[in-house]
Amino acid sequence: MVNTRDDLTIGLPLAPGAPPVEWSISEHVIGYEDALAAMTDRATAIAEGEARELVWLLEHPPLYTAGTSARPQDLLETSFPVYSTGRGGQFTYHGPGQRVGYLMLDLKGRAPDVRRFVATIEEWIIRTLAAFDVRGERRDDRIGVWVPRPDKGGGCEDKIAAIGIRVRRWVTLHGFALNVAPDLTHFSGIVPCGVTDPRYGITSLADLGRQVSMSDVDQVLRAEFESLFGTTAGVSRAAHYREQLAAAAQR
Repeated sequence: MVNTRDDLTIGLPLAPGAPPVEWSISEHVIGYEDALAAMTDRATAIAEGEARELVWLLEHPPLYTAGTSARPQDLLETSFPVYSTGRGGQFTYHGPGQRVGYLMLDLKGRAPDVRRFVATIEEWIIRTLAAFDVRGERRDDRIGVWVPRPDKGGGCEDKIAAIGIRVRRWVTLHGFALNVAPDLTHFSGIVPCGVTDPRYGITSLADLGRQVSMSDVDQVLRAEFESLFGTTAGVSRAAHYREQLAAAAQR
């Protein structure tokens, strides 16, 4: 398969003089509505020049989200809560064992180019997977990161990371979901990302035989983020979690 999207410009460095991106990891599972409210508030503050950019890594309880292109027939069962969201894409699953990354970045100060932003997220995940000896690839016709599976037959490949974003006032929301060690049977309640071809499935690092911790993944994600997006500055995990709960409680 020829991938013309490989020709896209990769990388969205910080503007000269811009402060480091805040980097935060939540140790507790975060409800989707609470996360969405906190993310929206932060993106608004960034757009108004009142807050720094933020990358927020977390896990959700089992749930499905529907992007703006979701088709009702792709929701096969409702074993878990279903949330409509303003991100692009179709149905996807979130749950424990999956690293969700929410990116609130100001593209005005970097490059107002959404295709470049998506391609850079893909590259970020591809480089992260390479650290665990997994070859991730992008595809022309399917957003996300895919792993060839010749062991399953000719032309077979599995998705290991989904990407869905929204851009408002040139500030990004939502981001990616990387399968580290989730329960892959939970994907059976949807047609993931609307992909119906039987050659294409879902995989994870654990499914591929890579027994790595979420902390291991987070360390590589941070290093590879900095090589593509710029420097980061950590904030207290506990403090950030308290901030998100306090913001949600005020609604």
